[in-house]
Formats: sequence, C-alpha cells, structure tokens
Amino acid sequence: MNKKISLLSISLATLVVGPLAIAQDNGMSFFMTSTGSGDGANLGGIAGADAHCQALASAAGSVDKSWAAYLSTSGDGGENARDRIGSGPWYNANGVMIASDVDDLHSDNTQTSKENSVSENGDVINGRGDEPNMHDVMTGSMMDGTASTADGDTTCGNWTSNSEDGSALVGHHDLQGGGDNPTSWNSAHPSRGCGQENLQATGGNGYYYCFATE
Repeated sequence: MNKKISLLSISLATLVVGPLAIAQDNGMSFFMTSTGSGDGANLGGIAGADAHCQALASAAGSVDKSWAAYLSTSGDGGENARDRIGSGPWYNANGVMIASDVDDLHSDNTQTSKENSVSENGDVINGRGDEPNMHDVMTGSMMDGTASTADGDTTCGNWTSNSEDGSALVGHHDLQGGGDNPTSWNSAHPSRGCGQENLQATGGNGYYYCFATE
C-alpha cells in the first residue's frame, strides 16, 4: 500500500511541477524597451544601455536574469550585437518564442514582428500607421547582427551622442517602411542624427531590444 501511495505521489508531483517548470523555462527573455533614455541615442554608453534593460526587466518582475542590449559598438574593443546576447532560446513577455538561437534569430525563421516584439510589460509598441510611429529600433548593426564596417558613425558615438551629427543603424520592429532593408527587424536604415528629435523624425523614439544572456 505504501509503495502505491509513493508512486501516486510521484505521479501527482510530476503533473503539478512539470507544467510549472516549463512555464519558468519559457519566461521572458526578450523585449523591446518601453522607454528610451529620453536623451536620444545617448544611453550612457553600452553599459548604460545594459543597465536600462536590467532595470526595465526588474520592474516588470524579471529579477533572476542578466540582460544585455542588442547594440553593436565600433572601434577598439567594439562588439557585435549578436555576440552580446547569450545563446537563446528567447521568449517575449507573452510566452512567444522569438528565436531558438543566434543563427535562428538572424534567419528568415525569426518570429520578430510588431505583434511579437512587445515591451517588457507585454505591450505592443506603435508601428507604421500608428500615431506617433515608433518603429525605428536602434541596433547599430548589420542584418547578420555584426557591427557595420561602413564609413561614418553608425552607433551614435557608441551610444554616447545626442547630437544632430552622426547616425545609428536602426531596424523596423513592424517589418515595414523605407530604407535599404525596410522589412529588416535590425538593420533597415541609418537614423537622421542622434538627438531625440532626430530619432523621432524618422519614426523612432530611442528604443532598442534587450535579451537575457542567461
């Protein structure tokens, strides 16, 4: 009798704990920021951008993960955005898997879209056709997630500039618009300057993507 009870207990525990464990594994590990720095592309450098991701995630209840901004930097010690974000898989706040790994993220299989690139609170962010349009997402990256090798500034001084000079490569979270790659989530076109008004003039608001690295 005791053996049967023990086996029943194990079975019940599996039924109860199993789904909870799956839900935990599928917890938020990707989001588009609901707010920017308010100072254009001046994010306090890459460290400041990472800290903003961490703060937004923590405020949304995700306190057990380390977060990194999907932003490339250039020059000595420069980093590729794709190398900063861990290995995946990544899920948005609504439990939708965005990509299984880095290669999947930068392939046609990615689930990035306006409906899936939600904020840390699970909210859909304005895209083209909404007022105001905020579909430009700063990345400083090429479509493969690497830093641009093009001449000129593509990262707004490695995320320290709010000047009208300079530029940052941006993607379209709604996969539509203008530019060389209008349907690209991470590399559609350069911004029109680095100040807040410059970013807003081309359909942005200083937002960017955040990924859990572990």
